[in-house]
Amino acid sequence: MNYSSTRCTNNQERVSAAQAIKQGLANDGGLFMPDSIPSLSLSDIENLIDKSYIERAAEILSLFLTDYTKEELLEDCKAAYSEERFVGGAAPLKSIDGKVFSLELWHGPTCAFKDMALQIMPRLLCRALEKTGEKRDAMILVATSGDTGKAALEGYRDIDKIRIKVFYPVDGVSRVQKLQMATQIGKNVDVCAIHGNFDDAQTGVKKIFADAKIAKDLNDKGIFLSSANSINWGRLAPQIVYYVSAYCDMVKMSEIKLGEKIDVCVPTGNFGNIFAAYIAKMMGLPIEKFVCASNKNNILTDFLATGTYDRNRKFYTTMSPSMDILISSNLERLLYTLAGAEKTAAYMKELNTTGKYTLDAETKAKIDENFYGYCCDEEDTAKTIRETFDKYGYLCDTHTAVGLSCARQYAAEHSTNKIVLASTASPYKFANDVFSAVSGKTATDELSALTELSAYTGTDIPAPLAEIDKREIRFTKTINATDMPADVMSFAD
Repeated sequence: MNYSSTRCTNNQERVSAAQAIKQGLANDGGLFMPDSIPSLSLSDIENLIDKSYIERAAEILSLFLTDYTKEELLEDCKAAYSEERFVGGAAPLKSIDGKVFSLELWHGPTCAFKDMALQIMPRLLCRALEKTGEKRDAMILVATSGDTGKAALEGYRDIDKIRIKVFYPVDGVSRVQKLQMATQIGKNVDVCAIHGNFDDAQTGVKKIFADAKIAKDLNDKGIFLSSANSINWGRLAPQIVYYVSAYCDMVKMSEIKLGEKIDVCVPTGNFGNIFAAYIAKMMGLPIEKFVCASNKNNILTDFLATGTYDRNRKFYTTMSPSMDILISSNLERLLYTLAGAEKTAAYMKELNTTGKYTLDAETKAKIDENFYGYCCDEEDTAKTIRETFDKYGYLCDTHTAVGLSCARQYAAEHSTNKIVLASTASPYKFANDVFSAVSGKTATDELSALTELSAYTGTDIPAPLAEIDKREIRFTKTINATDMPADVMSFAD
């Protein structure tokens, strides 16, 4: 299977899966997409039901990464999703209220859903370097709104021939997220805060990728750039797996019959996670509708309602910071899938020049067939956390609460299907806000909130977050976004 850019109309840049994973971003600034979507029959799904998550992952990935052998993928999945890395298993499914089922994607080493892709992606990249005959070292460049950065740092640390540089907004992540990154160990890692928000960091990274002089200067040093953000197909492909796995588990739990449709709700920022679910539907997984859940930064809610994407709006810093995004990069992949490369390129050009674009009626109608958008403000986020814990004994983080609120809004208006909700982070990643929501009290500080939340709810602090304040701080630098290119070149020395 080959991959093409979402903006390429003449198929000039068609590459292998290994090349797409190594390269990250297409040469024209577009995102790589497979030339076709493999099919998944009900018989195929049935054959996966009694298999482990590791076996399911290897099987689904082999359909997309055809230049990797099944043996290689199984070996990588065994290493990535081991019991040691995912205590209690990867992506367990738990009923919240009999209607909504929480797909807990946060049992990995950084307590966030990004681990599901970023524990296997470094292994895929290492193989990609070998498969493409690459002699240079790779520099992974990441912009993060909190979780991707730590997950990528943890996945790539001390990997041979790879170094990783992470940028994050200095006031746009939680205290725990900041400490996770600032205390990261590894000889090949670097972390830098920037003045501004996540979109400033992401735009800065994209500009670096598009700068021919930087590419030449790095090449002279024996280095090339690649990405661990969800713009990289190696990040997105593993996300398809857990929706297939969740459906298998729903059948195995006798919550649905094989072939019965479900709905999927995803708290959404960069649109990669929900687009992975859409690809699963394109493959043949029985999903009926997708609920795109947003926080106060409800740009996607407005887009799905009106067909106009307009980033020229006020940016809000919320208690669900990983969703504080006004430029949802992976939305480009959905546009490409529904409207083709020519229209997608035009939309992206308009977005870059004016900050907005409006879909044609045909594309908007196609989106309406599958997607609903809902949003949840700060007050309702806290209320959802409190009421869900009080009524069902289920403790969720701020992002999952946004998703749960939106899932309930959608269910009240539309759905008779059972809903799989992507639960994207441990409540302890955002302990301060979660503690305040469930108790009505204010924690002494963000770090003591971990122990106070544990004591109040009778739940355990995940091992990766325990005593995080006692670890050595390694990275303290904060720069302007305009200084990001110079900082990257400095890391290359």
